[in-house]
Amino acid sequence: MSAIKVKDGTEIYYKDWGTGQPLFFHHGWPLSGDDWDNQMMFFLKRGYRVIAHDRRGHGRSSQVSGGHDMDTYAADVAAVTEALDLKDAIHIGHSTGGGEAIHYAANLGKGRVAKVVLISAVTPLMVQTENNPDGVPMAIFDEIREGTAFNRAQYFADFTIPFYGYNREGAKISQGIRDNWWRQGMMGSVKAHHDGVKAFSETDFTEDLKSVDIPVLVLHGEDDQIVPFPISGAKAIKLLKNGKLISYPGFPHGMPATEAATINRDLLAFIQS
Repeated sequence: MSAIKVKDGTEIYYKDWGTGQPLFFHHGWPLSGDDWDNQMMFFLKRGYRVIAHDRRGHGRSSQVSGGHDMDTYAADVAAVTEALDLKDAIHIGHSTGGGEAIHYAANLGKGRVAKVVLISAVTPLMVQTENNPDGVPMAIFDEIREGTAFNRAQYFADFTIPFYGYNREGAKISQGIRDNWWRQGMMGSVKAHHDGVKAFSETDFTEDLKSVDIPVLVLHGEDDQIVPFPISGAKAIKLLKNGKLISYPGFPHGMPATEAATINRDLLAFIQS
């Protein structure tokens, strides 16, 4: 098992395979680095070095009580990238991982990051506020917290349905994809998952998006039921100095799994550009 110990003693697990330009994958809530299996294998076979970590409290990393906030997530990423001496890296984040990737790149990754990819990302801000009136009401995030804290096994099983768009007419449901999501989620700490809701819903990434000069690719499904496209990808692209947006009609939040061939193709084109 590969892991590093960060300043507060938390062990962060990671996978590091291959050689070549490094691609660092940031997973979504409440999953682990395993959520990137398809992309890791795809890019490994094409000569890239692929790295994926388990966020603190998720997967195989330490189930610590604290640090479940975006600043600490980014600091943990910085510790891994420094330990592995990653340079000219492309950081690819899905959902919460997209927020983590851009927060790291903007604040701690200068000189190490070549490009960023935001897939179904929570940027710029999810929660509804006075300044973000079309955001998601706090009551929705309170429901996620309640279900996670006190009914996690069933709540997570049910969550996979909208996550992958399996409630849409004509959807081809993969029980394996659903089971793998549930497996990853239940590996992690219930407290990390509960506390992490605040991190992904209330962190404002506006200044992070504005501040980066490096190329950023935004990929988002137009039928995303978890992080709706109009309040996320459609807004994020307008804040980037060097951004490119690809939106996909009908694609769900979990499109890296359900639409892997398309996502991998567009990722490869951006990485090679």
